[in-house]
Amino acid sequence: MRPLTGMALAARAYAAARWRERTLRSRDAVARYQARRLRALGRHLATLPFYAGIDPDRPESWPVIDKAVLLANFAAMNVAGLELAEVRAALDRGENRIGRCTVGHSTGTSGNRGYFVISDAERYVWLGTLLAKALPDALWRRHRVALALPGFSRLYAAAEGGSRVRLGLFDLDDGVDGWADRFAAFAPDTIVAPPKVLRLLAERGLISRGATAFSAAEVLDPVDAAPIAAATGLPVRQIYMATEGLLGVSCAHGTLHLAEDAVAFEWEPAGALVQPVITDFTRRAQAMARYRMNDLLRLSDARCPCGSAFQAVAAVEGRRDDILLLGGVAVTPDVLRNALLDADRRIDDFRIVQTGAEAIVVALPEGIDGEPVRAALAAALARLGASATITVAHDIPPANATKLRRVRREWSPDQSSISAS
Repeated sequence: MRPLTGMALAARAYAAARWRERTLRSRDAVARYQARRLRALGRHLATLPFYAGIDPDRPESWPVIDKAVLLANFAAMNVAGLELAEVRAALDRGENRIGRCTVGHSTGTSGNRGYFVISDAERYVWLGTLLAKALPDALWRRHRVALALPGFSRLYAAAEGGSRVRLGLFDLDDGVDGWADRFAAFAPDTIVAPPKVLRLLAERGLISRGATAFSAAEVLDPVDAAPIAAATGLPVRQIYMATEGLLGVSCAHGTLHLAEDAVAFEWEPAGALVQPVITDFTRRAQAMARYRMNDLLRLSDARCPCGSAFQAVAAVEGRRDDILLLGGVAVTPDVLRNALLDADRRIDDFRIVQTGAEAIVVALPEGIDGEPVRAALAAALARLGASATITVAHDIPPANATKLRRVRREWSPDQSSISAS
């Protein structure tokens, strides 16, 4: 039998994802489906050196890994046996292919890049699944999709061969000014970009009324969502994906639903938030099983009007690396973000940075009184049993092509006695 072409694989994955959306209509159905896929994945994992000796039928017994473990055991966790040094060398030469595999890396904003190996077939399965969730009408309606994302990989380029979806690539490293005219001429009906870029496009009148805006690659803050939604007249949607894979897509109601038909999620508590441990059962070229991510999520118990049984996410709040550590208390980014925005509804941009053991610097727009903000942040910290010297400035640095983190920690103590609050 002749193997399927790339776009045929994408079409099949699209149809399969749409079928799962229609048939997995309860949490029990999702759990049963995941159990079958996890058992099949377990049999594959057992063939990889790192997972030799695991019980394929007991996913809960598989080791929990993180980025450090993955990088230290890179060759033992991919089917081609590619060494990490080999992948890095190829990428340094500007190459993203080794044999039949595509390789790539994350943006590395935390100072430690993640690296991935993916097969051609998996690229097109990823594409079909994403299209089914983001553009469910793509089979009968043509779309012009603008992608303005950092580090274009062959994952995105896979869509260029589609007949129903015309793709426009806009490099963030060139800056919006470098491609604004080309973007306007392309006239996309769908835009995928970091929220800071979507907001800039909206403020320049480059996003058409009725266009669908997908926020990706960064935390979607309310200060960005409001002007984007005002420009489109529609809810801002999200595509939640990372080096680890496609993790979730918002429905037309704006609710972010996890891609539980492709990924199984376990949750580790981080105060009122949770940190995901993921198992992607669509990937074979490189294992992604019980991988502890660095993200912090706020889950939602509300049933979305769209009727999806897939877990809803109220917000992706940030990263565990950006939990502020103050006097033995860990303060998650959402606590200070919410306190700041509630202090003055006129705030449309900000930065909160921990610079010392008990020191926070807050940058606000010109014209915003810093005292109510300082008091609100101090009160939020006091409710957790924490305190800090809070310095207010009015010199917000411009957002560039790197990932925007409005709340971040730039100071690292001995964390041996820290627990999240």
